[in-house]
Amino acid sequence: MKKLLVTGSSGLIGSEVCVHFANMGWEIHGVDNNQRAVFFGEQGDTRWNQQRLQSQLAAFHHHELDIRDREAVIALIQEIKPDAIVHTAAQPSHDRAAAIPFDDFDTNAVGTLNLLEATRRYSTAIPFAHMSTNKVYGDAPNKIAMNELETRWDYSDENYENGIPETFTIDQSKHSLFGASKVAADVMVQEYGRYFNMPTCCLRGGCLTGPNHTGVELHGFLSYLVKCNLEGKHYTVFGYKGKQVRDNIHSYDVARFIEEFIKAPRIGEVYNLGGGKNNTCSILEAFSITESFTGKPMQYTYDEKNREGDHICYYSDLRKMKAHYPNWDITKSLTDTIQEIVENWKNRK
Repeated sequence: MKKLLVTGSSGLIGSEVCVHFANMGWEIHGVDNNQRAVFFGEQGDTRWNQQRLQSQLAAFHHHELDIRDREAVIALIQEIKPDAIVHTAAQPSHDRAAAIPFDDFDTNAVGTLNLLEATRRYSTAIPFAHMSTNKVYGDAPNKIAMNELETRWDYSDENYENGIPETFTIDQSKHSLFGASKVAADVMVQEYGRYFNMPTCCLRGGCLTGPNHTGVELHGFLSYLVKCNLEGKHYTVFGYKGKQVRDNIHSYDVARFIEEFIKAPRIGEVYNLGGGKNNTCSILEAFSITESFTGKPMQYTYDEKNREGDHICYYSDLRKMKAHYPNWDITKSLTDTIQEIVENWKNRK
């Protein structure tokens, strides 16, 4: 039985990857210490997801470990001897990072380095997939010429008709401290790939979402938006008239791409892993879709101050991913995804 090590295993992507590979017959070793509850308080607690995995997956093993603990990380990988590693653990909020800069950098940058070096000491042959972020591009996408439409912003520059490619600059822009710590991790993952000839990839996610997301105001756009609607809570729109656009990808499609990479890994690769243009929505459009499923009007207030380093419009160019892995494509539409999130929040009450 092959062994998969998944960091951040109680989170959205980590838990989806655990289930996906368990269904393929892998033995799963999940690493998670519920740090999300520390970062975001009780509403960010992911113990329920850990318990779900432990109860539903026969070959799942939970490891209560902080990836900042270098010696413990090295020892665990030597003990498990995994056939592949999927690294999803992170401090995920660019707003929260400014209040906890050391925790943010130590988790995102140093934690990733700990895992890479532990992997290298064990084996330079096993695939290492790292969940990066589109925030590595900072606010540079905001410099692209755009059109303001009735409910959204969109690119008017035909060079970006298909979205942001992997060749887009990550330099000379405002990232937020979170974006900067993820840049450090992203470049290190590439470097271990190229320098040590290791099969690594950085997956620069757009809005990663799905029914098992524990969305909070500072992280988890669609999940938190749906929760606010169902509970009648006010949602705050930060700047850009609520017309800021994101591409949204279901966690299942993320796990499916990771499967494709692990089956045919490449050295030091980078992919913009998002929903693509067909799965984009603005905040205003997300309100409308959610209301169509819940029958409840969205309660919200508007703050003209946008988030620091936030994107006005961002969606991923998926052409490189599809060229390298032609068996992969998006299977979950935006409306299907939002409907799943609505039903899950209802069932969690």
